[in-house]
Amino acid sequence: MLDARASWRLYPIDRFDEFARAWDRINDATVGLPFLGSLFIRNLLRVFRSGTERLVVLGAVGQEQALGIVRRSRLGAWETYQPSQLPLGAWVMARSLDYAAVSESLLRILPGAPLLFALTQQDPLVRPRPSDSATLRTFDWIETGWVEVAGSFDEYWKARGKHLQQNMRTQRSKLKSQGIVPVLEVLTRPQDMAGAIEDYGRLEGAGWKAQQGTAVRADNDQGRFYRAMLEDFSRNDAARIYRYRFGERVVAVDLCIESAHVHVPLKTTYDESIRGLSPSSLLRQEAYRHVFEEQRVRRIEFYGRMVDWTRRWTELKRTLYHVNSYRWGFVATARGLAAKISRNVSRPPAS
Repeated sequence: MLDARASWRLYPIDRFDEFARAWDRINDATVGLPFLGSLFIRNLLRVFRSGTERLVVLGAVGQEQALGIVRRSRLGAWETYQPSQLPLGAWVMARSLDYAAVSESLLRILPGAPLLFALTQQDPLVRPRPSDSATLRTFDWIETGWVEVAGSFDEYWKARGKHLQQNMRTQRSKLKSQGIVPVLEVLTRPQDMAGAIEDYGRLEGAGWKAQQGTAVRADNDQGRFYRAMLEDFSRNDAARIYRYRFGERVVAVDLCIESAHVHVPLKTTYDESIRGLSPSSLLRQEAYRHVFEEQRVRRIEFYGRMVDWTRRWTELKRTLYHVNSYRWGFVATARGLAAKISRNVSRPPAS
């Protein structure tokens, strides 16, 4: 419940570090997702901020109830900060609060008297999806999956589909027949991160992402972000880079971070020139085995769209969602009608 005495404060984004402890206190009191921790957010801001973002804080110093990073998305609308490297919107709030009251009060203090505030990509694991109201609307984003780290890896593996199990056996037999010994390296030290990012960049830079200009390279902003962030996480023993080799040849790399309960694979790349084998799947099998054996976390969280390959590794899923909060109810109604008309117009005529 929103404390009637609490009020919002609006700060330039360069004040973020002053509130890092409060940010982590609120994040840790929910699920404690590693990418919503201040260490991850701070590294994002160093590389990917535009300077127009604002930090919003609800509550007095030492008694903060909610914090977020927000930006103006267009005239009359603000939204949570969320570059592509961040799976959820940059927003944390106490469990006792609800979206409607918090976002309604925030709309009153955001510059420009906006009509809309959007909380992007929220997670029911962190906070249940709210019901729609006169001024609040929610929308499906994607289905995402996870793996429960319970029992042994062998028990988990026996529950996978026969097709996946047979596929992995076939691939490993093929490697053995060719005299190739696969090796999984688990990199956890700060001094290991730079070399691993270089390997990652070489693999991704030779694949389809390079053609689109989205590949991670050691010398671009993405590479600099992942290296610095993973070095920071590794100092807290919270980074895991899985590097997979066929003999001496690096064929796949998986960049992962952890919190007390959650393991998150952020990015995976592999050698696309290899035919008849799936280095990423072979890596994934051994990496998951390692997570189960370590027993440091309770869940492996994908935070990506459920597709064919994810369905082979888990049957567990939930729907991430957006929250739109409107200054007035008639704005929400008008936008809903406009969206409905647009869908009807774009729908092909019946034959």
